Amino acid sequence: MLRLATSDADFAARFDALVDARRESDSDVSGQVAAILADVKARGDAALAEYSQRFDSYTLAEEADWNISAEACRAAYDALDTDLRDALELAAERIRAYHRDQLPANRDFTDAAGVRQGAIWRPVDAAGLYVPGGRAAYPSSLLMNAIPAKVAGVERLVVVTPTPHGKTNPLVLAAAHIAGVDEIWRVGGAQAIAALAYGTDRIRPVDVITGPGNAWVAEAKRQLYGVVGIDMVAGPSEILVIADGDNRADWIAADLLSQAEHDPTSQSILITDDSGFADKVAVQVEAQLAELATTETATASWQDNGAIIVVETLAEAAPLANRLAAEHVELAVAEPEPLLGAIRHAGSVFLGRMTPEAIGDYVAGPNHVLPTGRRARFASGLSVLDFMKRTSFIALDEASLGRVGPAAVALAHAEGLPAHAKSVELRLK
Repeated sequence: MLRLATSDADFAARFDALVDARRESDSDVSGQVAAILADVKARGDAALAEYSQRFDSYTLAEEADWNISAEACRAAYDALDTDLRDALELAAERIRAYHRDQLPANRDFTDAAGVRQGAIWRPVDAAGLYVPGGRAAYPSSLLMNAIPAKVAGVERLVVVTPTPHGKTNPLVLAAAHIAGVDEIWRVGGAQAIAALAYGTDRIRPVDVITGPGNAWVAEAKRQLYGVVGIDMVAGPSEILVIADGDNRADWIAADLLSQAEHDPTSQSILITDDSGFADKVAVQVEAQLAELATTETATASWQDNGAIIVVETLAEAAPLANRLAAEHVELAVAEPEPLLGAIRHAGSVFLGRMTPEAIGDYVAGPNHVLPTGRRARFASGLSVLDFMKRTSFIALDEASLGRVGPAAVALAHAEGLPAHAKSVELRLK
């Protein structure tokens, strides 16, 4: 675990190294993924069946082997304990309500020149959601991806998920029932992304692909962007906690570990103005690591990527946070609003001592699919807009064309495009 202080003589260089460190997989998967994509494009379902057998030890032979029925999802939902079913329903309700408020309004107006103009928002026809089936099989992620798509008005919602040895996660199936997923296919990996993008005899193509996955899935989405839309190329999880010394050290330690347990390449950083409090948090992290069922993963993450930064005052924290541009930022201070106003780059911000990041993962409402790897400098979390597109429209009459047309003619001639100019000139005459 890295320990820094802004008073250190070498702080700037060491902090630069922390900011610039790459935690994404260093495996050269690009060529492997390109070959898989080309194979699925050429051979379709036959390629999917071979990869399923090779990577998941699952045979796609009969028609019933390929997909998971709506009846199976309903059965999984019905079999849940009441408390767990209620928790999923509460999460879905809150996610749905938050994302309904994101729906954009159409525009239609006439300006001073008499030109009518505006825009119409429409959903894509079909969206594909990738749901991991290995280490990360999370019903919360299915809700966070599927519900915004349904709120946007997407008519066909398709899930692809690997089922190693044929095993499914009943919580994921229950979440699919709650969210109203239309199709679930038992395929995963880069080959599933290829199937969604190109289509096969069984799986019709989609327009947008979202959802988390491993390095091969992320690389497949990156390579297929343009064939389909994607949400983002996501990397390992990260959390930045800005905390003063008035917090409970065990609370803050638990917050840091909430992301460390995701993956060995996840990153957890604490910024505090109290050196003694930093020591207490470090002790609490070690104590809690010893008790976690996920201790192997969380320990590797904390030891390899964790950091504690001691600042002179919390006013120094915002510039550091903006450099880090973290996925999750907790402001565990008495008055978080000033810091919120100063933080320009963050995927999502959690205000006050009683707002742990984990609440945002499940039941708060805002989406937990967020930019990682400093991409919060230019990207936002998943929203209904990822499943919609805007079409502009323009309408002129003779009078309005007479007002703005001559300028268009002049610009067309200046750009050396005489046919452009003539198409306007003829109407002006």
